[in-house]
Amino acid sequence: MMHSMTGYANAGGEYGKRHISVEVRAVNHRYLDIQFKMPDELRHLEGRMREAIAAQVQRGKLECRVQLQALTEGGNQALQINRALVRQLADLNQDLRKQHKNLGKLGVADILRFPGVLVAEPEDEDALADGVLALLQRTLTDFNLARAREGEKLQQHLLARLDDMTDIINVLLQLFPHLLQQHMDRAEQRLRDALAQVDEDRIKQEFVLFMQKADVDEELNRLQTHIAEVRRLATEHKGSVGKRLDFLMQELNREANTLGSKAIASECTQASVGLKVLIEQMREQVQNIE
Repeated sequence: MMHSMTGYANAGGEYGKRHISVEVRAVNHRYLDIQFKMPDELRHLEGRMREAIAAQVQRGKLECRVQLQALTEGGNQALQINRALVRQLADLNQDLRKQHKNLGKLGVADILRFPGVLVAEPEDEDALADGVLALLQRTLTDFNLARAREGEKLQQHLLARLDDMTDIINVLLQLFPHLLQQHMDRAEQRLRDALAQVDEDRIKQEFVLFMQKADVDEELNRLQTHIAEVRRLATEHKGSVGKRLDFLMQELNREANTLGSKAIASECTQASVGLKVLIEQMREQVQNIE
C-alpha cells in the first residue's frame, strides 16, 4: 500500500495521576528525521519511542509532541506531609530554643512553608512510561491510516496520468509509420530537386542514416517499460517506493526529451510536450510519497 509522507494524528488518555496527550505530524523529507518535544522527565523514553516510530515510518520529517497534565481533585493537587522532615524541624527548634531563650516556637504555618514539607504523592513512573508508549502506538496507527488514505489519492493521480501517457504513445505508434513515410517522401523530393544527378545508391545510403536518426522505437519502448514499472510500484509494491518512483520520473522525462529532439512532425512534438506535462504532474506528487 502506498503511503504519503505527510500526515497528522493525536491521542490522549489518563494514566496514573496524569493526562497524557501525544501528537505526531510529518511533512516531506528525503530521509526519516524524527524530532521530539516533550518534558524532560520523559527523555529516558526517547530511544524506545524512536524505535517504535522507525518500525512504522521510513521517510519524512516527523515531529512527536508529548504533553503531561496533572489530574486534580476538587481543583487541588493531592499533597502529602513529609513527617520525617517535620520531626527534624521540631527537634531543631527545641534545641535552638534551649540555647537561645528569645527564640519562639515554630507554628504550623511556619513548618508547612518550609521547602520539602509538603510534597506531591509519589507517582508510578512505570505506569506513566507505559501510558506514553501505548498512546504513541495508538497515534502511529491513526497516523498511518491517514497517510494511507492520502497515499490512495496519490496512487489514483499517478494511475490516471499513466493512462494518459499510454494513450499518447499508442496514438503515436499508430501514426508514426505514416508520418515517417511522409517525411521520407518530402526529404527525397527535396534531395532530388537539389541534386538532379545523384546516384541512386547514394540516396539509399543517406536514407539509411536518416532512418537511424528518425527511429524512435527505442524511446517508445523504454517509455512503455518505465510506465509499466511505475504502475507496478503504485499498485503492487509494499513498503517505501518514493525514491524509486522519483528515479523513474527522471528516466521518463529523459525519453520524452529524446522523443522531442527526434520529432519529424508536429504530432511528434505535441506528443513529447504532452508526455512531459504529465511526467511533471506525476513528479510533483511523487515528492509526497514515502
